[in-house]
Amino acid sequence: MDKAKNKKKNLTPEGQFRLSLDNCSKTKDLSTAISLYESAISEPSIIRLSNNHFNSFLYICSNSFSDPSTKNDAIQFGFRVFEHMGSCNITPNEATVTAVARLAAATDDGDRAFELAKGVGNCGKLRTYGPALFCFCKMGEADKAYQVEEHMRSLGLQLEEAELAGLLKVSVEKEREEKVYQYLHKLRMSIRSVSDTTAEIIQSWFGGEMATKVGLSNWDMGQVKETILQNGGGWHGLGWLGKGKWLAQRSQIAPDGRCLTCGEQLVCVDIDRAETERFAESVASLAMEREVHSNFKEFQDWLEKHSDYDAVVDAANVGLFQQNFAEGGFSIAQLVAVVKELHSRSNKWPLVILHKKRVRTLLENAGYRELLEEWINEKILYGTPFGSNDDWYWLYAAVKRKCLLVTNDEMRDHIFELLGSSFFARWKERHQVKYTFVKGEIKLLMPPTYSVVIQESENESWHVPLAGEVVEESSRTWLCITRQASCESDNKQHASVVEASQVSELDQIAASCHSGSFTSQNGGSLNKCSGLAGKRKERSPSPTPSHSSLQS
Repeated sequence: MDKAKNKKKNLTPEGQFRLSLDNCSKTKDLSTAISLYESAISEPSIIRLSNNHFNSFLYICSNSFSDPSTKNDAIQFGFRVFEHMGSCNITPNEATVTAVARLAAATDDGDRAFELAKGVGNCGKLRTYGPALFCFCKMGEADKAYQVEEHMRSLGLQLEEAELAGLLKVSVEKEREEKVYQYLHKLRMSIRSVSDTTAEIIQSWFGGEMATKVGLSNWDMGQVKETILQNGGGWHGLGWLGKGKWLAQRSQIAPDGRCLTCGEQLVCVDIDRAETERFAESVASLAMEREVHSNFKEFQDWLEKHSDYDAVVDAANVGLFQQNFAEGGFSIAQLVAVVKELHSRSNKWPLVILHKKRVRTLLENAGYRELLEEWINEKILYGTPFGSNDDWYWLYAAVKRKCLLVTNDEMRDHIFELLGSSFFARWKERHQVKYTFVKGEIKLLMPPTYSVVIQESENESWHVPLAGEVVEESSRTWLCITRQASCESDNKQHASVVEASQVSELDQIAASCHSGSFTSQNGGSLNKCSGLAGKRKERSPSPTPSHSSLQS
């Protein structure tokens, strides 16, 4: 304690000033900050104000105008500091501009806030433009808010829920139905679930008079279905369909993806066809750039000639699963089990990707040779070249052929980071199949039956997931939004089915797990309800797989 006191006593005037200013920033003490500023400008020879000092004062101001008792003082003092900064020929940085833009927005001067933000050019961040955007939204100046958004996107800035919710709110208030539709889809693309505040904005639109009037009276259902398919499922983007009152209700979704209020079947949303092609090209480009010791183009050409696959298997990941024990090694028995399980589900053999070095070693074992040779001849097994990274091969094949990908690899390595986290995460959710072995039996964990994301159906309905911690997805609250007449009809039909069957909800879910199927884009049927049953505690011996076992 004495040392700390002595150290404080030994501080220079500038050091003492910096310490006091930092304390004001921590405690948001505006009055003390103003006193410090006054003392500094009264003794310029002792305290020389720097960019960091000015930014600290501005930071304190921008955090003080939310309090009505200090708002006016904070705004006046903030602009005074900014003008002084300019007179000292100190160039403002992004942090400076953001703080002053907040001051301008606090005076409802969105135009000044926007001009300030544009002044930093490409250095602008989401927070730099937020004050202008939120100010225009609050003031009901929708067109100006749209201009800010357009400028932000031109800089490559990705809007988050708060910004999109603000734009949605002003669009609802100004009854800009086309913009409401656009921002609902921008929310769908940007976030997985919405906050209660955003949900209230959405409900206010569907509960309003304008929402009942807009929409096509007649539309081509075939076109809608085809567009949904092209988009990867879950939305069509063709505009409002139908007319009439909407009914927005809180609901939940059964494990099989069925809405428990309206009966609509939600889907597992994929990336659209155009995105898929761009994704495949991106993977191929990166692979050819980095695979200097192999000919990736040769694999691309091979895949074009052999494309009838519903699944791709990361064989190294499967064969080495839980083999980190003394006698462990590559388990071909595990690989065979996965291959046979996939074939039993779709009646198609998967594409197995394995490094040539590993293939050569396995071929030296007489017990494996006949099986592997047949896999190679039947184009089930592809050996990646020496010196290559097989990750590129199984990833490209799964993307290009729109297949399921069987691997427990979390795909967090640097090569996957190059593909973009948000986009790649969406693809993985729809295509990755994880697995485990329970007492030697293979258990596949298929992609989820539905995506937790805003969904727009061909039947006019919308389903919006609400944010919140949930133990199981089936307990998550959703907004179920349907045309009122359609909902009443669906409810009567749903009630009659339940009354006739007298089957409990639990029994229905269990039945769907046994009989349900998941159809990939290539048409193969795969079980959608297999789950992990825990880690393997018992290891069966690794039997030598035979040629006949593959055919069984």
